[in-house]
Amino acid sequence: MRLRRRRFLQLAGGAALAAVPRIASAQAYPVRPVTMICPFPPGGATDAISRIIQDALGKALGQPIVVENVGGAGGMIAAARAARAANDGYTILIHQIALAAGMTLYSNLTFDAQKDFVTIGLVNTAASMLVGRPTLPPNDLKELIAWAKEPGRVVQMGHAGVGSYSHLVGVLIAQELGLKATQIPYRGAGPATVDLMAGQVDLESLAAVAGIAHVNAGKLKAYAILGRKRFAGAPNLPTMGELGYGKLDLDFWHMLLAPAGTPRPIVDRLNAALRATLADAKVQKTFAENGMDLFPAGQETPEAASALLKDAIKLWGDVIRSNHITGD
Repeated sequence: MRLRRRRFLQLAGGAALAAVPRIASAQAYPVRPVTMICPFPPGGATDAISRIIQDALGKALGQPIVVENVGGAGGMIAAARAARAANDGYTILIHQIALAAGMTLYSNLTFDAQKDFVTIGLVNTAASMLVGRPTLPPNDLKELIAWAKEPGRVVQMGHAGVGSYSHLVGVLIAQELGLKATQIPYRGAGPATVDLMAGQVDLESLAAVAGIAHVNAGKLKAYAILGRKRFAGAPNLPTMGELGYGKLDLDFWHMLLAPAGTPRPIVDRLNAALRATLADAKVQKTFAENGMDLFPAGQETPEAASALLKDAIKLWGDVIRSNHITGD
């Protein structure tokens, strides 16, 4: 009996000692620069947001943030790389709706967004707007739906590429409004918008901050905001929810994640640093100038980010499956 008790104490003591370095490491974190993997090349929206928060996040952590751009496969290559990284808090990932959609869009992924990551927190949201070519006869959403449902009408919707946010939103818009539509892919939002202004296609879902200048110049018609609230640059333009289409109150969001198994004290440290970053006046001013919003205070937790990711995976998975969309 004494031998068993002694052996138990030896094992318990060994386990406790093994845990000490892990706890001490979490308490000391961070002691060197942190790499933030960005899943798209420089110049895009996600890269821009990485740069906006980079300095303030590093200041809050007390260590530099190194942004590493890893593009390809709609952001999935970067996510796979981040999922395989050490779960010590020194590699984090910034990602967006493409991560949720990718779970269904691609059949050969080597990771699972929910199982292989822990969420750190939500970064920002940005509204989009449904815009049309300047020669479209309808002047509001009700008229647009009536026009689109005329016998024989097939609406031409441009988007930034198969699997892109504007593509998936376009599919969901047609589905929710009951429109017959052909989705026209382009190599990015820019070329799609050029053709829209030229009248080559009928509609597009476009970032509100990018579309408002064209709307104000009379080069595009705006029909509704796709977002939780109205866009400050077009305060008289109602949201889809206000017009009776609550499923289209969609925000384009970003969040921070870390590899699964990252100790909770480190996740909490990163979350606290993210909160401090989003409270920074310079960061808030830059977001506001670019048509981006912060999430409400109650959604600052890792758990809120995890819930949003879960909901988004289901929403876009349903859209992708029901419309037989594939990124392979």
